[in-house]
Amino acid sequence: MPVPDYQSLMLPFLKTIRDTREHTFGDIADTLAKEFRLTEAEKKEILPSGIQTRFDNRVGWVRTYLKKAGLLENAGRGKFRITERGLQILNSNPTTINVKFLRQFPEFLEFQKSSRQENKNDEKDEEPNQTPEESLESSYQNLRRTLSQELLDRIKNLPPKFFEKLVVDLLVAMGYGGSKKDAGQAVGQSGDGGIDGIIKEDKLGLDAVYIQAKRWENTVGRPVVQAFAGSLEGQRARKGVLITTSQFSQDAKEYVNRIEKKIVLIDGEQLAQLMIDHSVGVAELATYIVKKIDLDYFDEE
Repeated sequence: MPVPDYQSLMLPFLKTIRDTREHTFGDIADTLAKEFRLTEAEKKEILPSGIQTRFDNRVGWVRTYLKKAGLLENAGRGKFRITERGLQILNSNPTTINVKFLRQFPEFLEFQKSSRQENKNDEKDEEPNQTPEESLESSYQNLRRTLSQELLDRIKNLPPKFFEKLVVDLLVAMGYGGSKKDAGQAVGQSGDGGIDGIIKEDKLGLDAVYIQAKRWENTVGRPVVQAFAGSLEGQRARKGVLITTSQFSQDAKEYVNRIEKKIVLIDGEQLAQLMIDHSVGVAELATYIVKKIDLDYFDEE
């Protein structure tokens, strides 16, 4: 089963600590993972940021929300236990505990207000089953997708010569080709046998990467990729990069996985994402840093 949303974890979380003993986050997370029969892959599923697992993030926010509602309390560094209010709630045998349920407690309403979360329309919460980090990352990914499409639209409407310059700028930004001048001299110099250019793999020029760049609208199929592989053979080259503004067919992708030569296929979506990651053709608008409590700072002597 998929990783349960954080609201689905609230009641099971509270039931797990109803014994009034002190518990740690790791113990509860393990117990809940077993209860929901999560596989190892599901437990290790990482958020897009790559910093935390999705499951741990959701369990962590359940702990925060239950604490803000007064249903559990800290019991020393890294430990917590159920409160009298939490026991009373469990004794009333609720069928579910969610954000709407927690809004009956003034402390939780104040927490939501201070966190600038919408609390007026219970039935109209956007993405109610996402944690704050997931909502933030979801918005971030939407912005990236929109920017990616804008980049591709602009590239497709510019002259082919500009596409060659863009390829140079991107490869240099990624650490290939040495200087931009060297890369510019290398790319575009060939035009021989289906190869548009040659660029150094590293700044020392220990190896070369052969490039073909296609500013296409249609899908790039296996025949084009196979012809590029043949061009590499004619140059006794081992490595190549085929870049397009469109996409590659499944047959083309499977072909490069079967041949001995190393050919990397970069489609339009990948190209745009690499441009964003390496700040080519984009400018920084704003930076947000998400922080968390430093437990070591508050560690008792």
